[in-house]
Amino acid sequence: MQIKHLHSWQVSPKEAASIQSRLAGLVQFCPLPKRIQTAAGLDCAFSGDGLQMAAVIVVLSFPQLEMLEVVQARDKVRFPYVPGLLSFREAPVCLKAAEKLKIRPDVFLIDGQGIAHPRRLGLASHLGLCLDAPAIGCAKSRLCGVYEEPQTEKGSWSPLWVDGQPAGAVVRTRRGVKPLFVSVGHRAVLEEAVDFVLACCRRYRLPEPTRLAHQQVSLLKRQL
Repeated sequence: MQIKHLHSWQVSPKEAASIQSRLAGLVQFCPLPKRIQTAAGLDCAFSGDGLQMAAVIVVLSFPQLEMLEVVQARDKVRFPYVPGLLSFREAPVCLKAAEKLKIRPDVFLIDGQGIAHPRRLGLASHLGLCLDAPAIGCAKSRLCGVYEEPQTEKGSWSPLWVDGQPAGAVVRTRRGVKPLFVSVGHRAVLEEAVDFVLACCRRYRLPEPTRLAHQQVSLLKRQL
């Protein structure tokens, strides 16, 4: 899969924040593809000493959610830990994995934030732009914003507000379990993003693409 090279990754935190602000204006809000046949899940993990990291992408058929392809990559950590700038730590190894894909997924589900981010460019948005593909952020926790707790039933959700604007959704994917934080990454709209995440959920809190990616990267992490 080809990658768009939008900027250098060898930048300072100040330069990284400026790049985020610039790229946020390039995020597109449009309907997902009418015919979705493949969905990719992406997750990454760090070694225990924090010096290395790995990324895994799994591609599933949709709506069957059967495994079609798995790719992985490893790399050194080259950017410091700075809250709000995690994509500059994680995106390079994710893109390294994406370059190995033989199947071009119709939609990427990414364990991270989309526009639910202080500068409106979390990992899912950053990767969506670099991959030039529809991307949805599906995070386990909130980075910023305020919300009201959604109802306990599966499929219930409430808006996530950032600076007075709806930036995402707090989605209950299973009855009575902690919600997920869904936001547009790139080339999607929020309501469809929520519906797609729910369509990818089976018996677990996490949608199958990111759940399986998490499983695979956890195994790979032990080798780091």
